[in-house]
Amino acid sequence: MTTRTPTIERLRLPVSDSDLRALAELLVDAVESGAAVSFLAPLSAERAEAWWRKTIEVSDARAVFLVARDAGAIAGTVQLHPAWAPNQPHRAEIAKLIVDRRVRRTGLGTQLMQAIEQEARRAGFTLLTLDAKRGAAAEHLYRQLGWTAVGAIPRFAFDADGTPHDAVIFYKHLTANQETGETDAHGRAGADVARG
Repeated sequence: MTTRTPTIERLRLPVSDSDLRALAELLVDAVESGAAVSFLAPLSAERAEAWWRKTIEVSDARAVFLVARDAGAIAGTVQLHPAWAPNQPHRAEIAKLIVDRRVRRTGLGTQLMQAIEQEARRAGFTLLTLDAKRGAAAEHLYRQLGWTAVGAIPRFAFDADGTPHDAVIFYKHLTANQETGETDAHGRAGADVARG
């Protein structure tokens, strides 16, 4: 990895084999470093790649997968998944914010979250939700970025080593985008926004 600023972009579909391998390596790195990202250790590269392939293949057509590239390598990623319920066309869930441990604490997580929120605004979503391990770096990041904590669920999931942890549930109402004139959480302030 270099010290250049990574480029954040939407993952190109269909996903190349090299990008799938890179995403698998990123997920394995996260699990090996103890991140709470849905998997227990050890996680093989093959299993991680299969998970990525299936997740992308079965995702909603409006889902967004962002990647941060640093000198061509994928250094981070985050996802947006629209709510499945017909009565929640305005809501999406943010998932799998992952940053390679070699570039953590460089602001890349913040950049990815800002980029995915912008993608959500463009798609017309006005309410975002997510969960984070209580006490983890991600919880602190979301609080700093203006997300509202609703509460915590005890023993929500297990760490990579099998230790149970609590999860904090967050939401964020998206406000009008000054640059594009897109609407806020109440449909005010602006130009038409496509509901994808």
